[in-house]
Amino acid sequence: MVGEGSFVSEKNDRTGDLLEQVAEASKKNALPPVHKWNPPFCGDSDMVIKRDGSWHYMNSPIGRERMVRLFSTVLRKDDDDYFLVTPVEKVGITVEDVPFIAISVERVEEDGKSALRFMTNVGDSVIASTDNPLRVELAPGTEEPAPYILVRKGLEARLHRNVFYQLVDMAEIRSMGEREWYGVESGGVFFQIAPVSR
Repeated sequence: MVGEGSFVSEKNDRTGDLLEQVAEASKKNALPPVHKWNPPFCGDSDMVIKRDGSWHYMNSPIGRERMVRLFSTVLRKDDDDYFLVTPVEKVGITVEDVPFIAISVERVEEDGKSALRFMTNVGDSVIASTDNPLRVELAPGTEEPAPYILVRKGLEARLHRNVFYQLVDMAEIRSMGEREWYGVESGGVFFQIAPVSR
């Protein structure tokens, strides 16, 4: 298991320097404005976000939740690639699917409308809406659903299986075009979950 000290103590490792920069940035703003920063690319790191949402460094899981949360605040997606970005440095990171997992959902009132609020494994809270849409990919042939929600610009969370089952329990059927769909409404928007079998 990787501890915080092991990052900082690796003298020549970019990730150690990056951790210090991330910690400094987080003191000023809970979510640093990474979209405004344009530092030089400093190469790829040995950091990987696995499909299950766990973060690994040099093939070892990062067990410190605070560290993972820190890194998650400076994660950015440019085109199809992911980077950890600070005002002075940008390093590549591998993401096997999407960077976050939605681990809970609850129905809340938002601007006088019923809405769905999701919590991610790194502490982000997001309301399903036009700005943060839910989407479901259906596997070719089987139509097995893979549900996602946009957390912030370019960064999505895959819904944990239990969370998806909760959505299915909340679902209603509506006609959309030539098909009927199971879906859920949040903030006045109907999000399709899966087609109704014929």
